Amino acid sequence: MKSCWIVVKDHKAVLEWRDVPVPQPKANEIIVKVRASALNRGELVVGGAVHGGPEKIGGTECAGEVQAVGAGVTSVKTGDRVFGRARGGFAEYVAMEQEQIIPLPARMSFEQGAATPISYITAYEMIYPPYGKLKAGEWLLATGASSGAGVASIQIAKMLGAHTIGTSGSAEKLAKLKAVGLDVGIATRGADFADKVMAATGGNGADLICNLVGGSQFAECLRCLARHGRLAVVGYVDGSVKAEIDLSAVHVNRHEIFGISNAKLTREERAAATRGFVRDVVPALADGRIVPVIDRVFAFDELPAAKAHMEASAMVGKIVVHMT
Repeated sequence: MKSCWIVVKDHKAVLEWRDVPVPQPKANEIIVKVRASALNRGELVVGGAVHGGPEKIGGTECAGEVQAVGAGVTSVKTGDRVFGRARGGFAEYVAMEQEQIIPLPARMSFEQGAATPISYITAYEMIYPPYGKLKAGEWLLATGASSGAGVASIQIAKMLGAHTIGTSGSAEKLAKLKAVGLDVGIATRGADFADKVMAATGGNGADLICNLVGGSQFAECLRCLARHGRLAVVGYVDGSVKAEIDLSAVHVNRHEIFGISNAKLTREERAAATRGFVRDVVPALADGRIVPVIDRVFAFDELPAAKAHMEASAMVGKIVVHMT
């Protein structure tokens, strides 16, 4: 089968096409005929093949049809439409763990299904207990809000009845985000948004902040975090993994700081997150309260162009590849 590998060369992620055997299902696995997959910055831009070694088949999510079922799998049958997290989604077929199988709602296309698992489950873990604990009426701030996880955070927060603030260097991107639930847009690429966040929240600050940019904005996030506020460290597209921290502010305001990453999740941790996501968010995908935001769809053969589009940071939402 045709597959696209991510290989680290000179500290950069390079794509290589390879022909490899079709995988066979192990116990508690299914094989999915991939109809669509999606790009994720952590895999293709920040550190290359950081999740899985110096080279691997690319893609960490997909949507498609069940091709084969391994021993112990009873939740789906051959031909069922599914989506979920699966390592190796840049291929014609991929193995998926039983715990990651999510039936694809009838109203969702394969492209929408592929755009969902990584960004929306990441946002779910940021927002729901035991971490973000966002409640109706509270304020969410997402820095770098046009990313896949940023868009997902805004949509899930609005579903919960929370208010949303997002930062972006593009006024055009902020306008698009307002169409999917952004209440307050702050046009900036720098660490200069705290005063505007405080003004928007009546001087209280944001109750939950999803820092999708990195160390260059960490201190500014702390400056506009509410008392009992929670700060999620999700990525560092700025390349900065060091940050100033005001310990006195964390101390007196009882702040909580936590990280969300898929890199070192155990199988049970992945399973628990997916179970919660299916329970709490998939019903909103099924009835249309949440519609995954797709920036652009590329053909599988156009993966290099899709990667270039992501590296240009031109997108709002997810970049998807469709298997013809």
